[in-house]
Amino acid sequence: MRAVRRHTDCAWVLLYIERWLKAPVSMPDGALVSREKGTPQGAVVSPILANLFLHYAFDRWMKENNPDIPFERYADDAICHCRSEAQALSLRQALEARLAACKLELHPQKTKIVYCKDSNRPNGYPEQRFDFLGFTFRPRQSMNRAGKLFVSFSPAVSDKAAKAMREDVRRWKLHHRNDLDLEKIAQWARPILVGWVNYYGRFHRSALRRALRTVDPFIVRWAQRKYKRLRGHAKRAWGWLRGVKSRQPNLFAHWSTESPVGAIGAG
Repeated sequence: MRAVRRHTDCAWVLLYIERWLKAPVSMPDGALVSREKGTPQGAVVSPILANLFLHYAFDRWMKENNPDIPFERYADDAICHCRSEAQALSLRQALEARLAACKLELHPQKTKIVYCKDSNRPNGYPEQRFDFLGFTFRPRQSMNRAGKLFVSFSPAVSDKAAKAMREDVRRWKLHHRNDLDLEKIAQWARPILVGWVNYYGRFHRSALRRALRTVDPFIVRWAQRKYKRLRGHAKRAWGWLRGVKSRQPNLFAHWSTESPVGAIGAG
């Protein structure tokens, strides 16, 4: 509440926020369990209250006590860029003390020191990758403008995010949508596919391309159910899809990952 009071003195706002924070939790069996700390899970106000708290508990503290260490934070996930292992170990120890003073703690599994290996940092280290905001950052082979290969420490869609996309595509059950023509299916899926392509496709599009290969088999299965001439003929159905791609290369948003195209729109 001290953080909230720094930004408002409105009595009714403070009253309702305090009520939110102290409200008991209703269990599945109807029992009420009192709460002593934290924000209520699932409440609309919880993200902004948690973010406000971490602004003072982490952001401001880092800027005041470690101004030479850049960092990024999104919700309760953060990355701190240290120049050496010694600096990283010292910072972790200081963060543990700082968060303990704020009645918080570092996540024991997620908190780790990672060596950002690339062509200029060739040494070894047990941890050389991490996930952040749906991307996996790790050493990858890249090519510069002169066509020479080098190792960069760079992001691509994470395995977890790719798996979630594939599961979403399966849940669409496109092959059962015989009530729609192909253009309507593409129109329905476009906002979702555009979002994925524009977000995850900015880095190492080949990784995203592999994740979105799940879509085309469902289109083929849809065609086999929709058109009698394709039923039972997988090879012919895939040939039909290649023809559609040739005539309408932008029909499905994820097809843009198959060529060097930039961000696309949902309209």
